[in-house]
Amino acid sequence: MKLDFIDLGKLSISKANMRYAKKAPDVSDILPTVRARGVLVPLIVRPNCAEGAYEIVAGARRFTAACVVAGEKGEAEPLPCAILEEGDDAAALEASLIENVARRDADEVTQWETYTRLVKEGRSVADLADTFGMPEPMVKRILALGNLLPRIRSLYAKEKISSGTVRHLTMASKGQQRAWLALFDDPQTYCPQGNQLKGWLFGGGAIKVEHALFDVETSGLAIIADLFGDERYFSDSDAFWTAQLAAIEERRARFLDEGWSDIVVLPKGEYFRSWEFRQASKRKGGRIYIEVRDTGEIDIHEGYVTAKEAAQLDKGEKIEATPKTARPELTARMQTYVDLHRHAAVRAALTGHPAVALRLMVAHAVAGSPLWNVKIEPQSAKDDDVRESIEVSRAETVFDEKRRAVLALLGFDAEEPSVTGGNPMPLAALFQRLLDLPDRAVMDVIATVIGETLFAGSAAVEAVGLHIGLDMAT
Repeated sequence: MKLDFIDLGKLSISKANMRYAKKAPDVSDILPTVRARGVLVPLIVRPNCAEGAYEIVAGARRFTAACVVAGEKGEAEPLPCAILEEGDDAAALEASLIENVARRDADEVTQWETYTRLVKEGRSVADLADTFGMPEPMVKRILALGNLLPRIRSLYAKEKISSGTVRHLTMASKGQQRAWLALFDDPQTYCPQGNQLKGWLFGGGAIKVEHALFDVETSGLAIIADLFGDERYFSDSDAFWTAQLAAIEERRARFLDEGWSDIVVLPKGEYFRSWEFRQASKRKGGRIYIEVRDTGEIDIHEGYVTAKEAAQLDKGEKIEATPKTARPELTARMQTYVDLHRHAAVRAALTGHPAVALRLMVAHAVAGSPLWNVKIEPQSAKDDDVRESIEVSRAETVFDEKRRAVLALLGFDAEEPSVTGGNPMPLAALFQRLLDLPDRAVMDVIATVIGETLFAGSAAVEAVGLHIGLDMAT
């Protein structure tokens, strides 16, 4: 076998080629590369009966793409070819089969390594897309793998984790990626993968940005996007709902201004049962129902009355007008103005009252707010004997006694499983109660709340134990 460059006009596809057919093969995937760089991999050819002519044993698609490019440019460059001995059909068939079967597309991690080197050499995303014949978003997706920890890329390359798992891990911080790897490496621990990763990353409240009724860019809410750029989520679902419900109220006020008799906002998660209603115009007393889904999606059902009201309309009776909701004295814009100025003044003054700020912080930790999300250490274990040993331990008994004392101090039910998040008392009411307590009692509350929310297995547990001088033997 020898290598040579052969003119396009002296080449034809051999019947021994496994891609031989009367219809030209599809070359849409390699055409951009051939346009940009020409044919780089030699065709396998052998002499045929015509003098100086060769038939293509392997490389029919490259030859076809080169013919298309030649037609576009009006000129053809010679193609690199590996020339077989003449007349051996078996060898020709083997060569064609080996090249087409053995060839395997590079995995995404291998592509990332190559693309990264090309970017360092000055190639742009557009250059890579043109050269390799793929959309720019696909190139960006592959380059985004560089933001994952090397270990995760390695697992993906070895097909030990799925593309869905990788896609969701691109939304994780480096700390979350390390935490996920620790779960993956522990055979005794559940490790979320695929779509289950979303719940793990967002605490079960993943809400897509596209569902927001408000202006996301000016809202100031934190957004997490996968590095492939396909999905964006709100990092704080409570903050989302505060903004979303305010936007719903604004939309409701707008509908009232347009002359609708009533706008009903259904409780979150409650479905609009269309079979219980009939359509009716605004003039006939139709109202608007706003359906609020747990996913953050909002559906607006315009112009409906109940079945009972529809029967009244059929009889020619008028629907009793629903009393219009009293409009607030302040417009939404003015209310925002007042709220923000009050907030600015209070927090400026609060800096001079640290004891008050401390109590407010404790109230936030216990009751939560749209901006606070405090989770309780579940003390979970897969093995029943391990879990039982904790439940009956002396340390747990001591802590439970202290917790019950704090529950009583705050006026909570002593049977509540926790102080943190264990009582529906509003934040402001809890703050008022803490203001009435002496500093020593507030410190007892803090110690219990911290104990409930201290992450098991963390370095903080070790640091606190060392500082206090804890003797584990006792």
